[in-house]
Amino acid sequence: MNVRVRLRRVTMLALIPASLVFASLVHAQLNNAVPTDLEAVGVEEHLDARLPLDLPFIDDNRRPVKLGDLFTGVRPVILTLNYSDCPMLCSLQLNGLFDGLEKMEWELGKQFDMITVSIDPLETPQRARLTKQKYLRLYGRGQAGAYHCLTGKDENIKALAATVGFKYTYSEETRQYAHAAVTFVCTPDGRVSRYLYGVEYNPQTVKFALLEAGQGKVGTTVDRFILACFHYDAEAGRYGPSAFRLMQLGGGCTVIMIGGVMWVVWRRDAWRKKRASAAGGASVPDPPAEK
Repeated sequence: MNVRVRLRRVTMLALIPASLVFASLVHAQLNNAVPTDLEAVGVEEHLDARLPLDLPFIDDNRRPVKLGDLFTGVRPVILTLNYSDCPMLCSLQLNGLFDGLEKMEWELGKQFDMITVSIDPLETPQRARLTKQKYLRLYGRGQAGAYHCLTGKDENIKALAATVGFKYTYSEETRQYAHAAVTFVCTPDGRVSRYLYGVEYNPQTVKFALLEAGQGKVGTTVDRFILACFHYDAEAGRYGPSAFRLMQLGGGCTVIMIGGVMWVVWRRDAWRKKRASAAGGASVPDPPAEK
């Protein structure tokens, strides 16, 4: 069963609890109030913020690591904040993300790495490892050692979340975390480069975000040339053609063409003068055509 079919089934199953949440939101809106659990939930973008790379966590092999140990300085990193026992949103987000990664020609461990940090301080490394294995099976390729699922202490999780502007809260009533679906694309040296929202991820958008974050360290010259003609549309949540950059490119091509014509004319004229001078003013045939 491919990722798309599984994602569709998960989405269908999610409709039942989603309808209950929707009813709660409608009821709150009719009473001009925001549900208490959602008041502290959201994302405040901190672009170019440096991650606290000295924060300690436990990886899915039960080994203590610092966040900075997982940044190679060469490849960009996809970072998500989720938790394994999330009843709906985390699964939708990670399913959608890995579906997009599966359709992208770039490969985990070659052009990028990935880190998922659990926002639940009670989650165990064993549980995180099961989550890692689940998504690696869905992905079906890449290097297992390039995807890290981390658990840790509450203060360290909150410090990381505050740095990237990820606001979440725990509901004692439902015993669940309320949070947004957002993916952070980070530079190889650990700075926030781009925020990608939602539970569906366009492969081109993910690739461009990684290319942008890679700062010239990943991708081909052609990839970087194409990216130069695109810009990120925050409202649309994707990269689109930049009219200004395309105009610049067109203008540059025009200048090169005009310069080339002028150079040919100048060369022909100089050739004629040189031949005329050598022949003592006698007429000379035209130079051979430029090849």
